[in-house]
Amino acid sequence: MHKIAVIPGDGTGPEVIREGLNVLTAVAKKTGLKYQTKEFDYGGERYLRTGEVLPKGAIEELKTFKAIYFGAIGHPDVTPGILERGIILNLRFSLDQYVNVRPVKLYPGVQSLLKDKGPEDIDFVIVRENTEGLYTGSGGFFKKGTNEEIAIQESINTRKGVERCVRYAFQLAQKRKRKKLTLCGKTNVLTYAHDLWERTFNEVAKEFSDIETDYSHVDAICMWMVKNPERFDVIVTDNMFGDIITDLGAALQGGLGIAAGGNINPDGISMFEPIGGSAPKYTGKNTINPLAAICALSMMLDHLKEEKAAKLVENAVAKAVKNDIKDLSAGKMGMSTSEVGDLVSQYVLQ
Repeated sequence: MHKIAVIPGDGTGPEVIREGLNVLTAVAKKTGLKYQTKEFDYGGERYLRTGEVLPKGAIEELKTFKAIYFGAIGHPDVTPGILERGIILNLRFSLDQYVNVRPVKLYPGVQSLLKDKGPEDIDFVIVRENTEGLYTGSGGFFKKGTNEEIAIQESINTRKGVERCVRYAFQLAQKRKRKKLTLCGKTNVLTYAHDLWERTFNEVAKEFSDIETDYSHVDAICMWMVKNPERFDVIVTDNMFGDIITDLGAALQGGLGIAAGGNINPDGISMFEPIGGSAPKYTGKNTINPLAAICALSMMLDHLKEEKAAKLVENAVAKAVKNDIKDLSAGKMGMSTSEVGDLVSQYVLQ
């Protein structure tokens, strides 16, 4: 029995998570999968009502689940940063979800933004360190609000944090056909932090003789992702660079409507989500694309070692975008949010 915590969150989060859960119901019917869910109302509405971002004991309760299925965080009436740091980053850090995994896969039938590039060219994974770097919040202000103000934001990188992320990326590369891993950094400028990354990468590489390795500066990575995305199989990078290049990757695979991610603790509780945000202007209109949330469901099932169920969902999404959905953009799909969810569920049950 898989215990799954569900956090629909803000904006369109509840709409897309609803369709993901509908698909999960279909998967259980098809495969006999056993699971139970519990929903948590963490997000902007709760914060405005109670003043709490996360209630006391929330982290400990979430640790009793096998996975978290997450919608989106971000409310127009809450100052940016409060919910993001208080919920998303808090969960990542408190549950030690030290790897962010973002598949970049162009499905047949989805129009690529790149001329002459198709599904055979765009199929790689970005592994992002998820609990260190510039996102630790280390730093501060001096003389804030004056014309002599100084702001310092420090990037914290530990050998332990870098090595476990790099090792995860090597292990992931071993599971893929091409068995290639690229380190993304900026060693010519960030001569301390990225020296640590490069040395650690090269040392761990000695344990994985079957993996082809290479290195690219982050600016070159951005260029090659657009020019020749087929050169990549798995990319590993730090928190900030990973945050940037994963959104570029989402554009390559057809947009945020189909881009999903996992915040992974291989030995603990992991969290899976669509990465498009709360999209408040679409809230309640039944026009948002739920495929990213459904792809996140597939990732969660795979993480729970329900490989057959995960593949069933992925294949259903592939059929939907190839045969039925005209455009992945909100309001342009040719069907509503709920109709897309029903369509994927029907393909699951075939």
